[in-house]
Amino acid sequence: MTCTRALKNALLGACLMVGGLGGMALAEPVEFFQVEGVDYDPDVPAPEDVIGWGVGDRPVRHDQLVAYLSEIANGSDRISVETIGYTHERRPILFFVVTSPENHARIDDIRAQHLASLEPGAPVSDGPAILWLNYGVHGAESAGMDASIPTLYHLAAAQGPEIESTLDDSVILITAIFNPDGHSRRVNHVETFGGDVRVTDPDHEQHNLWTAARTNHYWFDLNRQWLLQTQPESQAWLEQWHEWKPQVSADFHEMGTESTFYFHPGEPLRRNPLIPERARDLTLGIAQHHIDFLDSEARLYTSEEGFDNFYVGKGSTYPQVNGSLGILFEIGAARGGLIEAERGLVSHGDNVRTHFRTSLTTIEGGIAGHDEIAAYQRDFFANSAAEAGRDRDRGFIFTADGDPARANMFVDLLNRHDIRVNRLARDVRSNGRTYRAGESFVVDLAQPQYTMIRSMFDQPTEFEENIFYDVSGWTLPLAYDLDYTALGRDWSTDLLGAETGPEALAQPAPPRSSYGYVLRWSDYYAPRALYRLLDADIRVRVATEPATIATHRGATEFGPGAVFVPLVGQDPDRETIHQLVASIAEDDGVAVHAVTSGSTAAGSPDLGDGNGFRAVRRPEVLVLFDNGLTSYDAGEVWHQLDHRMNIPVTLRRKNDLGGLDWSRYTHMVIVGGGNTSLPSRSAERVEQWIREDGGVLVTMRQASVIAQSTFFDMEAEDDTDEDTDSETPDRRNYADIGVDDAEHVIGGAIFQTDLDPSHPIGFGYGDRLLPVHRNTTLTLQRPEDNPFAVVAEYADDPLMSGYASQMRQDEISGTPAVIAQRLGRGSVVMFADNPMFRATFRGTERAFMNAIFFGALIDRPFGDYNDEDHH
Repeated sequence: MTCTRALKNALLGACLMVGGLGGMALAEPVEFFQVEGVDYDPDVPAPEDVIGWGVGDRPVRHDQLVAYLSEIANGSDRISVETIGYTHERRPILFFVVTSPENHARIDDIRAQHLASLEPGAPVSDGPAILWLNYGVHGAESAGMDASIPTLYHLAAAQGPEIESTLDDSVILITAIFNPDGHSRRVNHVETFGGDVRVTDPDHEQHNLWTAARTNHYWFDLNRQWLLQTQPESQAWLEQWHEWKPQVSADFHEMGTESTFYFHPGEPLRRNPLIPERARDLTLGIAQHHIDFLDSEARLYTSEEGFDNFYVGKGSTYPQVNGSLGILFEIGAARGGLIEAERGLVSHGDNVRTHFRTSLTTIEGGIAGHDEIAAYQRDFFANSAAEAGRDRDRGFIFTADGDPARANMFVDLLNRHDIRVNRLARDVRSNGRTYRAGESFVVDLAQPQYTMIRSMFDQPTEFEENIFYDVSGWTLPLAYDLDYTALGRDWSTDLLGAETGPEALAQPAPPRSSYGYVLRWSDYYAPRALYRLLDADIRVRVATEPATIATHRGATEFGPGAVFVPLVGQDPDRETIHQLVASIAEDDGVAVHAVTSGSTAAGSPDLGDGNGFRAVRRPEVLVLFDNGLTSYDAGEVWHQLDHRMNIPVTLRRKNDLGGLDWSRYTHMVIVGGGNTSLPSRSAERVEQWIREDGGVLVTMRQASVIAQSTFFDMEAEDDTDEDTDSETPDRRNYADIGVDDAEHVIGGAIFQTDLDPSHPIGFGYGDRLLPVHRNTTLTLQRPEDNPFAVVAEYADDPLMSGYASQMRQDEISGTPAVIAQRLGRGSVVMFADNPMFRATFRGTERAFMNAIFFGALIDRPFGDYNDEDHH
């Protein structure tokens, strides 16, 4: 029954006057968070003594949190603190190690003995429990962040035999906090819309910050970054995680306000098959400690439902494929601090207290079950070694033809997951391809991270249940568009060259040329190099077909997209140009060749050929966001252009295009989302900009369907027109709604497409097979009057990794994945999917960069292709 306004006000007044009602608190002094019966050292400052107010009264800014927690750590012989990294906005990420002073004195030995005990056949370590607590991966989820405050206060200030025993028996590892940039965005929002009087109305703008503050600077969901490792925050914390390989990892979150409190284990059937069932049993043992506390205060809670353990890139699942117990906590959010709900008023302070107390029960449960949990972790790695020995595959080999940077990135990713990588010692032919030493790498399955390797390289397409909280396919060699294969019969230990990690990609400066310079487009950072040239007002010409060019290295073959810098007709002098190309070789790792003649080999266009080498202009990119567009997708575009390629981006809200100087922009990017349509006047202006000004529109997912409808009069096909009158209407049990609804949802799968590498959007690719990430069921229509417009289409049997029903595969098979069409003087490039998905699909990222630089190079056909005789 909904509370009346009078009752709500009475409850609020009670909270403000007495600090709580039924355990609820708005803002309390430190006593509210102290554990009953525990004495606390008065010399350890309470939060209000340093910050100026109690937890829950007002948001705690990141700089205040850093100052307070650092003061506690620096004044305690139980706690050490270090800065392990910085965010995009240069905020520090703090890492705390909490244990007894005696353990601190031998902390390096404790860590070394723990890691050594995980080697198969190694003696059992008698060291303390190694426990990890995550706080604040989602910036909007404030209780998870602020819970670090009473937790570290308690561990520093609590006194007596119980805390002494806890610290002797454990090493507690705390990262505070995971997402400082998102946290700061939340604080700013709450303060901006806060007032002297608390407003508990859920419709108040102060409470409306879930998506905007959830992410990091570039709008990435950092809880999906444990696996993908593209952001500095995740790179910092994962390095520490593998430095310790904790036995228990707890991850604190918030969920919808009307929800109560959730803790792992999750849905029994939604468990990644690489996670042993024993992990669930041990997690249930720890869960009993949470239950005892929650029951003692008559709190509502739930477990074993609603959340899965399938996608290995989340903070509660990643530990489970690395030998640890991952535990997720979720609590109904108080949003702005105090908010009405059907279950009563929900307060931030009370949520913080619940996360703090379950932090303590996690420590308590981890210590109580330490012997069993430590044995499980040792067994996990022993069983992994045994599985590797039985595996018919002995290892994986991979290469990135023509793009050492992409291969280097993948080596770096593997190393971040504590996976050993070796250079290929000799050429080997496997699965119809020759992998060459010096360009290829080997991953031996006989290593402790066998399970993690399998989770990254396998291509699952069949599942016990087809409901996924996140993506169902994440085969990372496909995401990086690598040529790779498993080695079985072709395996030999003499393939293993030197162990390697990511290496500097700097290339030597080319000699000074009297004619010009050329660089290949297949290098990952070639777009960054091209933008540097254009931004320096250097005229550049791009190859539209393969060419064999005379260079200082002799006759050298270049594919379409090769960037030619002529010396004639330039405003900058020759020395300035040479200094810039030398800098490109060193800084961007792109090999630059000095051209010795404008005459090319027979069959290649000469460098002065106006069709074979065409001018490109510097892109000025407008990226739309908000108003129905998915912020994750927009952030990935922003990250790719700005952070990786150093190309400036103008960000503009989709529904606020008035007053723009349209002549300034060469490109507009519209990502997918729930509402990708432009307001009618904006759509008319965008079409005019394309047709008359030669603008290039790049669209993704749902925006591509809207673009076909808006600019090419192609309506989406309607599957509901089929004649079903003769069929008996379907009837199903309501209990099956979850599974049946999910039957035809595409759970973030990887699909195979056939790419035309001769098309400007296909420049730089070495073959026609291009894996793409797909998480929609929409399809694009093939243009009837332009058979050259389809840059890539889905294969006849398209599913490579992940889940998609056969019906969806049949619908998608043979449909366009990328379409590029002229529209007046401009062009529209439409992606059926998101080519920048989570900044991880290195293969499709290139197609997007091609759209940015080469979208204006697309020609229109003039033949009549509607007649079947022309096909």
